[in-house]
This record gives sequence, C-alpha cells and structure tokens, in this order.
Amino acid sequence: MIAAVVTVIVLVSMRYAALSVARGADGATQARRVPERRNWAARVMHVLPVTGLIMSLSGGNSVSLARPWIGVGLLCYLAAAGHLEARALPQERMVAATIAREGVASIDQGRQLVRSDDVLLALIAIALVSMLVQF
Repeated sequence: MIAAVVTVIVLVSMRYAALSVARGADGATQARRVPERRNWAARVMHVLPVTGLIMSLSGGNSVSLARPWIGVGLLCYLAAAGHLEARALPQERMVAATIAREGVASIDQGRQLVRSDDVLLALIAIALVSMLVQF
C-alpha cells in the first residue's frame, strides 16, 4: 500500500511541475520544478508489481492470481510502466533540456507533459478502482 501511495504522490508532483510549465511559469520556477537530471523517484512505480505479487502469492483465495482484478492491475501496471519509460520520462528530460538551454520551455511542451502525466495517473486510477471493487 505504501508503494502505491508513494507512486501517486510522485506522479501528482510530476504533473504539478508540468502544469507550471504549461501555465508559463518564469524560468527560475521551471528550472526548479523540472531539473535537468534523472527522475529516479518516478521509478518507484516499478515496486508496485513486486509488492502486489508478494501479497497475492501469500494471501488466500480472495487475492489469488486467478482473480480478474489482479490481472487488470498487472495490465495497468505494464501499460503505465511502458508509458512512463517510453513517453513521460523522455518528454520530461526534453523539457528539462529546453529549460536549461533556453531558460524556459514552451507552453505547448508543458501541455504535452501534463497530458502524458495524466495518462499515467489515469492508468493507476483504473488499477486502484479495480482493486477496490474486486469484481
């Protein structure tokens, strides 16, 4: 549960930083919120399937791998992890490089980054809802 909460906090923070770029924040604010370095915090998401599988394998029938909501959670994780590594983090690095080079990133770049972060949050929300409902 802690891994899920930390993941949501990191993704909301990433969205907040992207939103400041999309709203046209000044260069100092953009540089502070989207620094030019690797975002290791976002990779906490990769702990989710490990903790989920440990819980599923150590639990009873209500959390067995045969339950559909476990499959939905795993599929959402795979989609979110793929999007994070293939789209969101490269976009974030591109925006950070633009800020470092030009002083500010464009509002359009910020909007693209916000949309990318929204996809991540939506995938995590779908997984969360399916786990709460446990259909």
